[in-house]
Amino acid sequence: MYPLLDTISSPSQLRSLERKLLPKIADELRNFIIESVSETGGHLSSNLGTVELTIALHYVFNTPHDRLVWDVGHQTYAHKILTGRREGMKKLRMCGGVAGFPRRDESEYDAFGTAHSSTSISAALGMAVAAQLAEIDRQVVAIIGDGAMSAGMAFEALNNAGAMNTNLLVILNDNDMSISRPVGALNNYLAKLMSGKFYAAARRAGEKVLSAVPPMLELAKRTHKACNNMVIPPSTLFEEFGFDYIGPIDGHDLGILVSTLKNIKNLSGPQFLHVVTRKGQGYKAAEDDPILYHGVAKFNPDIGIVPKPAGKPTYTQIFGDWLCDMAALDHRLVGITPAMREGSGLVRFSQEYPDRYFDVGIAEQHAVTFAAGLACDGMKPVVAIYSTFLQRAYDQLIHDVAIQNLPVIFAIDRAGLVGADGPTHAGSFDLTYLRCIPNITVMTPANENECRQMLYTAYQMNTPTAVRYPRGAGTGIKPNKEMQALPIGRGQILREGNEIALLAFGSMLEPCLKAGEQLNTTVVNMRFVKPLDDDLVARLAKQHRLLVTVEENTIMGGAGSAVIESLKNRNISVSVLQLGLPDSFIDQGDPGQMLVDCALDGPGIIKSIQKKLSE
Repeated sequence: MYPLLDTISSPSQLRSLERKLLPKIADELRNFIIESVSETGGHLSSNLGTVELTIALHYVFNTPHDRLVWDVGHQTYAHKILTGRREGMKKLRMCGGVAGFPRRDESEYDAFGTAHSSTSISAALGMAVAAQLAEIDRQVVAIIGDGAMSAGMAFEALNNAGAMNTNLLVILNDNDMSISRPVGALNNYLAKLMSGKFYAAARRAGEKVLSAVPPMLELAKRTHKACNNMVIPPSTLFEEFGFDYIGPIDGHDLGILVSTLKNIKNLSGPQFLHVVTRKGQGYKAAEDDPILYHGVAKFNPDIGIVPKPAGKPTYTQIFGDWLCDMAALDHRLVGITPAMREGSGLVRFSQEYPDRYFDVGIAEQHAVTFAAGLACDGMKPVVAIYSTFLQRAYDQLIHDVAIQNLPVIFAIDRAGLVGADGPTHAGSFDLTYLRCIPNITVMTPANENECRQMLYTAYQMNTPTAVRYPRGAGTGIKPNKEMQALPIGRGQILREGNEIALLAFGSMLEPCLKAGEQLNTTVVNMRFVKPLDDDLVARLAKQHRLLVTVEENTIMGGAGSAVIESLKNRNISVSVLQLGLPDSFIDQGDPGQMLVDCALDGPGIIKSIQKKLSE
């Protein structure tokens, strides 16, 4: 099925091919990606859109000596296949298999590990400067999408790179598409760049003709600068940063791509190439609905994705439904997301309350401070954000929300382990980095109904609050339609036992109940990490000889540490066993198996307790 692709296990073999064979390689590579991802799941539409660009980059540049730095990285499957990892695609995003994003420890061709947005230009600039200082002749290329290009960090890097005048190529992969629909004035500007194609082509053609007569070329350049106030070309934005702007060009035309990249290799200073591609290119279903085919489970490529019967609602759905119900009760509620409308469960809210829905783009820092400004003037902002992405706005969380004690509600999705997306997307640290912040209340729902009631509880408060919940479905408990605020900082004893008390936080309640039944222990749903139920902790310590804290968060500085601090503050001495995520980054895999490996399932908790008792 893949006669040409079968001959390629490294870019050097690709570079040995005749140029006329590259379109055939693209066809085979695209078909292989569709076949492979349909069998494993993964990111599809983004990878189909970068096939030709990937081929051209490896054909023109001497990788891995030359550096390719991919932004986000969920569009690098073609890159991985061409760099010797084709067989590894059979275990894509599985334990021991190829990662869904670039990883330095996976291949020398992965120059920089990515998964979060808008880091490529900064990293590539660092590599370019390193090559310059070491006097190494090396090309460095950053490939960034139009969604990632809208983030502030990308422009900080552009500003720095232009001023330094370092040899660097930035490729804007413009497909008018991030994960959710792109938003903002910058995206509108980029969308207009195609309208300047004739202008850019005419200007380059004129420069070529006039180059034979240097005085005329200089006159033309002066005239061009003088006319800028009257007609602003599409290249102005990037040229003002100090880059030479080239494009836009067709990102699916290998002839144009290869020729353009070869010409750019001979240029010095910062270069900016604008490439226009289409997400889902070559697979009609993905072309028609690139959002649906952004991240897919296993499917039949001949049929496409078939909707599955509705199962247990996910925590994300519980949040989305609560947000709409709460918005109907209070006109002050506004919903905010940093470019994750679908992932954070805001689709229905965006449709029913469009005037109160704000997608701020890939700009987590702005999202939090924007919410703070809304709260200052009487609104009730709810920031829907993944745990791993909230890390990017930590200063704003402290400085703009917590210090001012503003009533911003953080609905923190993907708390704990997330499975196939691996350590870059795991919400392993939020309990640790949240509970040390003054003024904030941190809640950990153990089931769907608690999630709904805790969100309502948070909304009733006039201070910063966070409700953190895991990815996927809960225990199957149907949430009550009626909403009722919970007593702040109060846990709940669910089972009385002997000698040992299990203090469960959030998602760990169910395995703790299973372990408690077998060991006949007390089991407590702690509910709140901050404020902790100090009175309950003290009482449990006096009635039991061992307290066991269980959390789906790193042990260091987490909920278990809060329990130990509480006991110390009251001068209570009791043995405490802390169970949670280890002090290491946990690799990708099946979420259930990952919990087993961390001893956070029922049998694992029992084994850890028995080991502690034997010591």
